[in-house]
Amino acid sequence: MRVLFTTSEWPTHFFPMVPLGWALQSAGHEVRVACAPSLVPVVRRSGLVPVPLLGGPDPAFKTRLARYWEFAARQRPVEPGELLHPVTAAPMDRLEDFDFAAYRAVHRDANLRTMRDSCDRIAEFARDWRPGLVVTEPQNVEGVLAGRLLDVPVVCQLFGLVGTDETEPGLDIVLEDHSDSFARYGLPPMGAGLIDAVLDPCPPSAAPRTLRPALPVRYVPYNGPGDAPPWAGARPDGGRPRVLIAWGTSVSGIYGSRAFLVPDLLRALAGADTEVVITAADADRTGLAAGRPGVRVLDRWCPLKLLLPTCDAVVHYGSGGTGMTAMAAGVPQLALPFSAEQRMNSARLTAAGAGFRLDGFDADPAAVADRVARLLVEPAHRERARALREEALARPAPADLVPRLLDLAAAR
Repeated sequence: MRVLFTTSEWPTHFFPMVPLGWALQSAGHEVRVACAPSLVPVVRRSGLVPVPLLGGPDPAFKTRLARYWEFAARQRPVEPGELLHPVTAAPMDRLEDFDFAAYRAVHRDANLRTMRDSCDRIAEFARDWRPGLVVTEPQNVEGVLAGRLLDVPVVCQLFGLVGTDETEPGLDIVLEDHSDSFARYGLPPMGAGLIDAVLDPCPPSAAPRTLRPALPVRYVPYNGPGDAPPWAGARPDGGRPRVLIAWGTSVSGIYGSRAFLVPDLLRALAGADTEVVITAADADRTGLAAGRPGVRVLDRWCPLKLLLPTCDAVVHYGSGGTGMTAMAAGVPQLALPFSAEQRMNSARLTAAGAGFRLDGFDADPAAVADRVARLLVEPAHRERARALREEALARPAPADLVPRLLDLAAAR
């Protein structure tokens, strides 16, 4: 069978799909990944075959624009460093620094044309290649379009603990078709109702909301290729606990420099007898470990799944990928979320007893130090994190899911 994967430009939305792609390829099926040109190196490094067909506005721009509209709806003053310009990503002093009407007048038609062209390219490719199944993720509309055009099943891979049918504001992760391409092809409007089934890697204790038929699948961590330094496989000297601070680049690109909390986290943990390991982007690593004994800053990319097994706690910003990878390793977590999606990821892990959550914008160093200390000394959080891990491991592996997907395609 031929299987078409489709993904947005966020690599972390593609990563959870990779183990299923491997499983399908290992079973002898053909897999292609329709993606934006910028994602081609990411897909190639995963061992899957990219097809650079998709386009549209930069996802970071779209997220900054959504944040701008949040501020505009509240009509309150913008504090320094609190809001980034949707286009330039420069800090804004006031809402009037971005003239949405002027931007729309200049760019709207071009953006819509780009989205329409992307839908047309995927439609042409799908009709030519004839996949029997489409695997997509919630923030990609082209895969749903291709599946509906060919009348083949569309299954949606979740990338965190947020489902396709959440009701809280800001959690509508299934995107709309702003280009009216579904109407052009005679299809119903884009929405979660056009998805046939959801590939759900979330353990029952942290279940997302989805009204689609769920196909439980084990979360197999894939964080990109890479290796670990020799020390990562052993516990720290002297029996000290190890705390991982996992901080990516996307939050700073959306929420500004005040969202880069690593220096604050280091100050919060300065008095603890712990080893602190930091993963951060190249531009953010400079000087982090200077004058701080017991702090290791990785100087190259290392997949989190290789670091977490010897860690006693992880601090991150509520990322679905980091949270799920830590869950798979049975490591308790402190999340400092900024967005609605990150807050829900964190809330569900916290409700399951596997960690704590503090607001990323108002994280108090004393509160951070307190929560990390409790993760390290209170056994309940470790026990619940390990219980979540066991729940996750009890779900079918991606390879075990392949026959069910074949049956789904055959039934259609």
